[in-house]
Amino acid sequence: MKLYVAKDCEDSLVALVAFQILGVKGEVKIVASDSKHIPYLKSSKQVPSLQLDSGEFLFTLESIFVLLCGQSGTNNSRDILDKLYSSYPLDNFNQEIPTKSLFGDNESLSLYDMLLWSKLAPQLRGMKASKSLYCNFPRVGFWFDKVCSHEIVVSASKKLDYTEPKSNPTKDTKVSAHATKPKQCKSIPSNAQKQKKPVTDAVENFLQTSVTECEKEKGLKKWNEGFVIQDKIVNDQHPKRPIPGKKNNLITSALPYVNNVPHLGNIIGAVLSADVFARYCRLKNENTLFICGTDEYGTATETKALAEGLTPQQICDKYHVLHRDIYSWFNISFDEFGRTTTKQQTEIAQDIFWKVHNNGYTVAETVEQLYCDQCKKFLADRFVEGVCPFCEYEDARGDQCDKCSKLINPVELKNPKCKVCSASPIVKTSRHLFLDLPKLEQKIKCLTDDRANAKCYNGTSVSITNSWIKTGLKPRCITRDLKWGTPVPHEEYKDKVFYVWFDAPIGYISITANYTEEWELWWKNPEQVTLHQFMAKDNVPFHSVVFPASLMATHENWTIVNTLDGIDWLQYEGTKFSKSRGTGVFGDQVMETNIPCDIYRCYLLLNRPETSDTNFTWDSLAQTNNNILLNNLGNFVLRALTFCKNSFGSKVAKICLNDDDKHFIALVNGHLSTYYQLMDDRLMSRAFESVFAISKIGNQYLQYNQPWVLAKGNDAEKERAGSVISLATNLSALLSIILSPFMPTISNIIHEQLNMPLDKKLFTECFVPLLDTGHQIGTPFPLFSKLDDAVMTEFKNKFAGKDTTANGHGTPVAAMSLEDIQKEIEAQGNKVRDLKSSKADPDLIKAEVSKLLELKKKLPADLQPKPKAQEKQKAKPQPKVQNPPKETVEITPEIAALQKKIEEQGNKVRNLKTNGAEKDVIDAEVKMLLDLKGQLPPSLQPKASNKKKKGKK
Repeated sequence: MKLYVAKDCEDSLVALVAFQILGVKGEVKIVASDSKHIPYLKSSKQVPSLQLDSGEFLFTLESIFVLLCGQSGTNNSRDILDKLYSSYPLDNFNQEIPTKSLFGDNESLSLYDMLLWSKLAPQLRGMKASKSLYCNFPRVGFWFDKVCSHEIVVSASKKLDYTEPKSNPTKDTKVSAHATKPKQCKSIPSNAQKQKKPVTDAVENFLQTSVTECEKEKGLKKWNEGFVIQDKIVNDQHPKRPIPGKKNNLITSALPYVNNVPHLGNIIGAVLSADVFARYCRLKNENTLFICGTDEYGTATETKALAEGLTPQQICDKYHVLHRDIYSWFNISFDEFGRTTTKQQTEIAQDIFWKVHNNGYTVAETVEQLYCDQCKKFLADRFVEGVCPFCEYEDARGDQCDKCSKLINPVELKNPKCKVCSASPIVKTSRHLFLDLPKLEQKIKCLTDDRANAKCYNGTSVSITNSWIKTGLKPRCITRDLKWGTPVPHEEYKDKVFYVWFDAPIGYISITANYTEEWELWWKNPEQVTLHQFMAKDNVPFHSVVFPASLMATHENWTIVNTLDGIDWLQYEGTKFSKSRGTGVFGDQVMETNIPCDIYRCYLLLNRPETSDTNFTWDSLAQTNNNILLNNLGNFVLRALTFCKNSFGSKVAKICLNDDDKHFIALVNGHLSTYYQLMDDRLMSRAFESVFAISKIGNQYLQYNQPWVLAKGNDAEKERAGSVISLATNLSALLSIILSPFMPTISNIIHEQLNMPLDKKLFTECFVPLLDTGHQIGTPFPLFSKLDDAVMTEFKNKFAGKDTTANGHGTPVAAMSLEDIQKEIEAQGNKVRDLKSSKADPDLIKAEVSKLLELKKKLPADLQPKPKAQEKQKAKPQPKVQNPPKETVEITPEIAALQKKIEEQGNKVRNLKTNGAEKDVIDAEVKMLLDLKGQLPPSLQPKASNKKKKGKK
């Protein structure tokens, strides 16, 4: 057998993975997507296809699967295909997924996984884009990610150069379109029931999501057990020391360069992500030390000092305070925010160097460097710019290209220029020390494999680290011809300092040493301490390779990185942040916007670039605030607490649970379990979505029960109203706790409104009563206020950057030629059409249409679209034919996909008949076509023809 597949083709990927899963023996041939290797088939799509030993071809995924199943001894192919073509409610699927996420034995990938993936992938991508997947179907989300990241799928994707297509966000209403029919809840007999308004499908959503009896029983059991008082909070001591028998977390955030003002991308890429995880660990009652500080040595500081006419030390003093104030405003909960220009840094860095050197892990080499005759000094990487040798980018730095991200040696630059005097430097030699990474390569590889297998490094970190290891580790220079840095203590190199790649990570250790004299209890204690490190992706190799290699080379028992998160980039309105151009909002500017810190934290964390780059826009910031915070979370908490205050004198009433309440508690527990699992995996954006999923079903619970009506009824109804409101008030308490790592200020405000007991401000495994019967709450008031479009437009203009264009639209002429503008208009037009065809949120479509119109304004006047003269003239109306009313059927994503399959299958049948294929082949494909049509709703199925077929003469 021979399997024909094409590159960057999803069906080909699915077929190739199935081929490998089932272990079928045969050749795999990669052909062009428009290959015509099936001689009798005129269809333009001939991949994937399977050529049998007889020479016949199978060219539908379904027929390929059936045959492969037979070859491998799998007998349930028809059952699997039935599932594939059925209108399969995601809610049912969410319950069916096993605990370990995959359907194969021992958590292995199965054919069933790939078939379902091929059917559901487009819909699930759209739900991920709209942040609704993990809120509504957490198990489906885990399953989808697990299939996408499975080694067989990743390997096949690389083989086919497969790139996952970008999807437009889907609306929540579409997600629940095929939910199971809600079960009926017990009615409340009385006049209050008569006053209740009809309950809509949207309101009943929390009952539409099914839960098992086991989940309900577990939830009830935990509820009845109540809140369990935990041991004394371990984080009260100062300075903190590792505690034997406790979980001890050492958390670091990448040290920011002192000379830069951090922008929002810097903040989410390191310090904010680390802060959320540190707060989470503390709320789990784990001993946690959170360390950060400014990286103050190196070329960047010297460059900034020259630019501002200050000494390097003055620059460090000035910008350290600026960094500290910005992070303080963002409520970053460092245990110690220090700096690297300290005595401890010099002592520890030099001590590590001597042990590395004496153990034989350094080599000396003479290297060529750029030397400026005019400045009379060697030019460090930051003092030289030129053309990138890899991508031809004209403003590449001497150490790394900002465009292609590749590392560069300064002498490799084309047309280099000294940044100080703009003279062209010459090449001279200088002797330097190198860290002998090849000697440590096997240890680094073992460390990386161990961490990757345990899912301790995120995907970005694994990919970047393996790219270094794959090409073989090279000796890395650890000295520089500079004055501002930690001095090299070796006599032969006394005129040099340590390179930042070697020196800066040691800053974590020296800052800890400034915090406590017992720093070695944290940094030389891998048996009791877990080291978690957060950074942007460009810093990954220095934390996964250079830093651990340096510590390993000392032959001492250092605490080596356990979990490592390299975060992708956050862009600003589709472009890079730039302080020099004034593009984007920076840390010293956010305070002037008068938007509370927690609103920024919320938006940045929901859009945290965990697996790919994300984009900051003022419009989406306002939508997040107005729709998610104000209308969802804030609305629920305010309603629950206001009802408690107005109807029950601010006291928590006794809660008597009925079956709907048990269902509700089980739902909350499901999202809570998802929250904990995602947070443990440091997938903060998805975990945050679980918080809003809980407040969403809280709103649905209130709307369904209508306690404001029950409170006016008889005694039984008032008692029921008390249960509902008190259950919602307790849910507000739970939300205040799980919200705390993300929005600590809002969390504290809710605590105050609830008059929350201090000993209950810790995580609980399940939803349990946090407020006792009779507990007196405080005064409720709105948590959020609306962000107006006019204000967002003002900020958009303010932070758009310098207008260096002839057309006045803020886009540099050099970067936006007429051809570029037309390409952007075409791309944006396609985006709008895709959104409309996928029936995306109208507000999202409107926003993208506005962008399209703005782009068209950038065209020269003679190319601006002109109003059509005949635009208002309508075609003559055709006489209307009165037809009987038809049943209205919503064309859901599942039905649309099925109709597309029917159309494709019909074309295949016609092509087979046209080309005179074998009757058995045609009959099999016709049967599949009829099966597909039979799955349509009755009103969409083709009507039987009344015409009699002509008999043969």
